[in-house]
Amino acid sequence: MHLIPSLHHHISLFPGRYLLPQKNDKFALDGVAGIAMVLQMNRHMKWARWLGALATGLMAAALIPPFDMVALAWICVLPMLAALWSLPARRAGLRGFALGWLAGFVCFGIQVSWLATVSWVAAIILPAYLALFWAAFGAFSATWGNPWRKRDAGGRPTGTAAASLCVAFQLAAVWAGLEWLRGWMFTGFGWNGLGIAFHETLVIAQAADIFGVAGLSFLLVFFQSVLLHAGRRLLQGLDRHRLARWDFAFAVMLVAAAMCYGIVRTAIEGNRESIRLKTLLVQINIPQDAAHVLWEAHEVHMAYEEETLSALREIAARDEETLRAAIESGESTRIDLEWPDWVMWPETALTGRILMTDAGVWGTWHENLETIRRVRESGPFHLIYGINELEAEILPDETLAWKENGRVWNSLAVMDPDDELQTFRKHHLVIFGEYIPLVDTFPILRRIYEQQSGAAYAGGFTAGESFEPLEIETHGRTIGAIPSICFEDTVPRLKRKFVRPGPQVIVNVTNDGWFDESAAAAQHFANARFRAIELRRPMLRSANTGVSAAIDTRGSTVHPDDGSDQRILDESGSHFTRGSLLTELDIPLRPGFSLYALAGDWPLIGMALAGLAWAAARRRDKSSPA
Repeated sequence: MHLIPSLHHHISLFPGRYLLPQKNDKFALDGVAGIAMVLQMNRHMKWARWLGALATGLMAAALIPPFDMVALAWICVLPMLAALWSLPARRAGLRGFALGWLAGFVCFGIQVSWLATVSWVAAIILPAYLALFWAAFGAFSATWGNPWRKRDAGGRPTGTAAASLCVAFQLAAVWAGLEWLRGWMFTGFGWNGLGIAFHETLVIAQAADIFGVAGLSFLLVFFQSVLLHAGRRLLQGLDRHRLARWDFAFAVMLVAAAMCYGIVRTAIEGNRESIRLKTLLVQINIPQDAAHVLWEAHEVHMAYEEETLSALREIAARDEETLRAAIESGESTRIDLEWPDWVMWPETALTGRILMTDAGVWGTWHENLETIRRVRESGPFHLIYGINELEAEILPDETLAWKENGRVWNSLAVMDPDDELQTFRKHHLVIFGEYIPLVDTFPILRRIYEQQSGAAYAGGFTAGESFEPLEIETHGRTIGAIPSICFEDTVPRLKRKFVRPGPQVIVNVTNDGWFDESAAAAQHFANARFRAIELRRPMLRSANTGVSAAIDTRGSTVHPDDGSDQRILDESGSHFTRGSLLTELDIPLRPGFSLYALAGDWPLIGMALAGLAWAAARRRDKSSPA
């Protein structure tokens, strides 16, 4: 339902007359030529270049929630590229680094401003760090990746369509490689690459299953690099023949090919043999002050009980009415009941703990057992929820106790209708949130954490080790749950390690309540839904303050039958609400294996290295076209 309008929207950005070189290409490139002209006319006016970097930072920041100005994705890099390419040769690398850093700092400063709700220090330091990757791109673009460096006898930049495509590949590959590096270095923070702009434009987003989201960023930088280069040639009067603009035609056709690929993949994913999984998502929207939950423990437990029991009673009543109607009508066809297979609560939903020995013997706090027992009275289902897990041991008197100096995990628990329990322990811990590196060596780090978060530091979590999916028996089949906790669903290299043949679904429990009613949760969701596309595995998310949703293998939240939106939203469309939602997902019995699921980031890394090597070789070859 959302796919076709998205396709129409983006085709409108590239009218048919631009798909092949035409006489009126001059009109198509006038705007871009204007950018180049402004910067060339102001070659000695530094402020013009700084404004270009600033414009790119502002437009890139507007690509993701809460702005979602997706059309800017096709032009946002242009001002910065024009500024970088117009730099004089002297100290171009250093100046390009500065311009790139400014653009990146503006972009990330706006995008992650929600960090200020927890720590204003982090809201400055993190954008300053993330901007370094843009700065590296700026230095590369101003030097090795600069197609305007060569000039003719009249001092004008020279260039050809072939050189345009070469440089565009190099720039796009390096940009995509830097996005990957940002998501890997120092445990990584890969949020909000340029490709995330397409989180609602699913016809383009389907191509993420090839090289990941960074592959979409490659497409955007490639297109804009060609567009700017072709516009500059038009401005200089170098394109006297239509064939001289074939690089522009190639770039447009590459975008069209990505759209066609999206249409084909959408059709393929919509026709796989599957089983229907019904899941009740519950979110309470419990208020927090950073790490501090503002409700008492009994209020939290009562809220989950009441919301879950209320939803289950309504479902049971509808099922009873369906059965009564079928009996009265004498229908012999299969009756489709609504009772959920799974019920999901968010991360650290219950305030108690789970004790677990190495042998799998477990126990839990009394309040947890009481809450679970009361919701179990409604009927059978698998209960999935987030909870803290403690390393336990059995004492000589056969009681279960927390092991002295035992480990603590942030865990996802799956409890079957017979109360058999299995857990997944979070791998990717949040630095300065779930652990503080060198805190014992530098105690001041503990005081900084407590001052900024407003909560006492009770010690760090231990990272989990298992990469085996959780096996959940449903409808006589084993469904593999690819587990993820908190922002692990934004780390594709981690989730692909759980991919196996057979029916699977990505399961995420999270709590973005730390960041109040900011854009953090919406950005988290925009990044997370790409895991369903990259791995071609559907996803279920249960979040304290949202976004709680069911996502199919195309990244869509649309119900497979009635087209309704499978997100918990209030009447105004906000996810900051208390509620529950019975979702339905089609789980493919033989899911596809995308290139990304099979090869991960290696093809992208190879492209980035190839782009660097090509640029280096081209720089050494003084006779190569620029």
